[in-house]
Amino acid sequence: MDNVGLRLKQLRTRQRLSQRQLARNSGISNATISLIEHGRTDPSMGLLKRILDSMGVSFADFFASDTRQPEKYFFTQSELREIGSGPISYRQVGANLSESNLQILHERYQPRADTGQSMLSHEAEEGGIILQGRLEITVADQVRTLSAGDAYHFNSRLPHRFRNTGSEDCVLVSACTPPSF
Repeated sequence: MDNVGLRLKQLRTRQRLSQRQLARNSGISNATISLIEHGRTDPSMGLLKRILDSMGVSFADFFASDTRQPEKYFFTQSELREIGSGPISYRQVGANLSESNLQILHERYQPRADTGQSMLSHEAEEGGIILQGRLEITVADQVRTLSAGDAYHFNSRLPHRFRNTGSEDCVLVSACTPPSF
């Protein structure tokens, strides 16, 4: 996986922001920003989204490859790009989605993995199918635990959260349009 802290520091520097300015803009402590940038902690996806939103950057752009590649239509398992961190793996089909309307992810949640206490919300629509394990999904005021073969689909503007409350990894394939990561 690419170093999230290093990427964040490079982005912050390109935008001519100090750590304190970024902390103030995102509502996250300066100490937390520093820990992330120095690789001492991996932010939850919700926390990283808050930071990136404050800089006007999507997950797709944050993790996009810095160089242009010829258009690619097929991907081996080893070519899926890891854009997650910690106990949640998001393996994205395609490296650079800046010109794409669709994002496809192979996701893996370790036991007790959680997208964070802060509910996610973004301008998109998303859906997925659980392949293995169980995943608790909260959308607005509804909570449901899905098992292998179950699926979900919702407007991502609604606050949502994903948690593996089981004792085994949960694996799923999801799609989001437009890309949110």
